[in-house]
Amino acid sequence: MFLPLWSAVPFVLLLLLALALLEVLAPRWWSRLGNKSLVTAALAVPAAIHVLTVPHGPEALAHSVAEYVSFLSLLAALLVISGGIHIRGSLAGTPLANAGMLTIGAVLANVIGTTGAAMLLIRPFLRANAGRQHRAHLVVFFILIVANAGGLLTPIGDPPLYLGFLKGVPFDWTLRLWAPWLFVNGILIMVFNLADQFVVNREERQDVATGLMDQLIVHQPLRIDGKRNLLLLAAVVAVLLAKGAGLVPLVVADPALWVIAYASYRLTPRTVHEANHFSFGPIISVAVIFAAVFVTMTQPLLILNARADELGLHEPWQYFWATGALSSTLDNAPTYLAFTSVAAGQLGISVSDPTYLAALITVPAGNEALAAIACGAVMMGALTYLGNGPNLMVKEVAEERGVRMPHFFAYAGAALLVMLPVLVATGFLFFSTA
Repeated sequence: MFLPLWSAVPFVLLLLLALALLEVLAPRWWSRLGNKSLVTAALAVPAAIHVLTVPHGPEALAHSVAEYVSFLSLLAALLVISGGIHIRGSLAGTPLANAGMLTIGAVLANVIGTTGAAMLLIRPFLRANAGRQHRAHLVVFFILIVANAGGLLTPIGDPPLYLGFLKGVPFDWTLRLWAPWLFVNGILIMVFNLADQFVVNREERQDVATGLMDQLIVHQPLRIDGKRNLLLLAAVVAVLLAKGAGLVPLVVADPALWVIAYASYRLTPRTVHEANHFSFGPIISVAVIFAAVFVTMTQPLLILNARADELGLHEPWQYFWATGALSSTLDNAPTYLAFTSVAAGQLGISVSDPTYLAALITVPAGNEALAAIACGAVMMGALTYLGNGPNLMVKEVAEERGVRMPHFFAYAGAALLVMLPVLVATGFLFFSTA
């Protein structure tokens, strides 16, 4: 299906308005659900009407809607379940203990998603370091690792990977990305440990009388409230595995996730939700925005698929940097789909097949391109507050706890300073054809 370029305008405007300009320039206005609904509806409705009038358009739109329901089902289940698990107490706030907590977060992100892991761990992480004068760097590295780069190994880990799962990527395919996952997160954690030790040493020199290290060693015993949600989390993973193996049809899997989420909400004591400051606001906001994203991205994916050869992307390293660059300025989930559409088009694979990525990974060149796209989307989603959903959520929690976080451009500069050498090395080691 060949569509005119102007049919992608609603999608482009949505990304620019919803995920970039309004979030930065008018955050208070944009934070209101009614305003989000008006903007997204104004862009999504015309796009839906147009796609219904073109050949095979209704089928393509139906696939997008089905994917949206599956996407939202998983995200809602993970958010509700993680909101029912509360970690009381804290670890020590020493640089080594902090590095250990980031390591735990990098692993946990693959089990309950970057959003779930970030919301579960950020509060005990901040409590452990409550006595520190300078804490912004702690949150920056937390975003880089727990909210982004950590979630590379499973489709549950990060939204773009789950979209790939919906498009036909096997559940265990992402496990082959263990080498870049280990390389990037390992270096980031080592750099963090050195940076945190430097900050601690400087704070001790500035005020020896406070006995900072003695304060940081003190910790409160850890206790997990809402342990029954761990079983419900296992049930989510079981549903996804059964779905990926074809044992459970889509019409059963998605309702099952909603049932699990409802069970979590009903079984979790109110005190746990209150301790986590849990609300349905973030879920509803995501539902509104991504409904428009999935509807308006139907035309751009078809266009990119048809015009793939015109973009000049052929090598894995090119996909890695192109995907990452766009993911860092916009949301990484639609960016992932955009570039997988390009990769499929270059290999003559049509995105009209809802599971086109299953065909892509059977071709060596397609398999390499998909690995580069996945890594670029997940890793470089950390470079701005807008690159991945948990980034802004972590920032808001940190500011509620009195941490003075850098503004949008200052954060982007700090993240780029830390990540760029690591990303260059990653591109050269894993995606270079030289």
